[in-house]
Amino acid sequence: MAGRFIAARHPAPLRPMTNADIANPFPCARFIKEIGRGPNGARALTADDTRTLYTAMLDGRVAELELGAVLLAYRVKGETADELAAMLAGAHASFEPVHVPHSTFRPVSIPSYNGARKQPNLVPLLALLLAREGVPVLVHGVTEDPGRVTSAEIFTHLQLAHARSHADIEDGLAEQRVAFAPINVLAPKLARLLALRQRMGVRNSTHTLVKILQPFAPLGLRLVNYTHPPYRDSLTQLFNTHPDAAAGGALLARGTEGEAVADTRRQVQIDWLHEGICETLVPHERSSPDAPEVDLPEAKDAPTTAAWIAAVLRGEAPVPSAIERQVALIVDVARTAA
Repeated sequence: MAGRFIAARHPAPLRPMTNADIANPFPCARFIKEIGRGPNGARALTADDTRTLYTAMLDGRVAELELGAVLLAYRVKGETADELAAMLAGAHASFEPVHVPHSTFRPVSIPSYNGARKQPNLVPLLALLLAREGVPVLVHGVTEDPGRVTSAEIFTHLQLAHARSHADIEDGLAEQRVAFAPINVLAPKLARLLALRQRMGVRNSTHTLVKILQPFAPLGLRLVNYTHPPYRDSLTQLFNTHPDAAAGGALLARGTEGEAVADTRRQVQIDWLHEGICETLVPHERSSPDAPEVDLPEAKDAPTTAAWIAAVLRGEAPVPSAIERQVALIVDVARTAA
């Protein structure tokens, strides 16, 4: 699984918003006319138009009426691979990447934007096990989500402080090999668009982008997950046809309640997407009624989950076999790709 190191490709940061931007909002009519014709009549924007529009949205130059129209139009139409790649380029240009010194392992990013509702959220366990193996791990995500248990809440109960600045992120990775960055610290402009979900009631394109974000320079390995099978095809197409979007490589698998951590009940397929190649490292395996019961905490709340994770790290409870396999795979790929 030899991988070629690719130099960082983050574009230069975007300029700050000016008073002139606020006084003269970005005109969106011609873009909405293309993407807002419904599921059958809508057309994709060109890559240049997509990036221009998304950059204006990130900069706060799109008036609220038009912004809502754009978000809902993409919600109905869906983004093509070309549009996602253009949006991702705009997203990367909107924040300063996290700088990680070269080491034995490529740094790993784990997006955590869904939390858990039915099962314990084991993203913090995955991150801490990887860090124990020497892999620098950045978990980035939201700090709270009503009705769900977030990784941020569990990290708090594990006494791992949330980063308050890029310097905090880099210090945490250097000193502890693990850091949690709220999205408003890592990428504030993306955080503003994410927060619109509370007002609009539905997710938008930015929720997809944060799950495929490349936060590092030099580039790191990303854990990317999907909930619905069609997204596997679109994400595979994105990474296979757009080298800049795929730079650094990604491990793609179906998420556990939308989180990029192994499902303790079954083995999901894991694909390694790199340099235009989709390589299946682990095939899907159906759950078996004969499979041994996994010893997980009965309660799903943050304090209980954190206490159980701490016990696992002390060796007082076994690491679930699915998580153990995931850790070994990530360590192997991160080491090979470094």
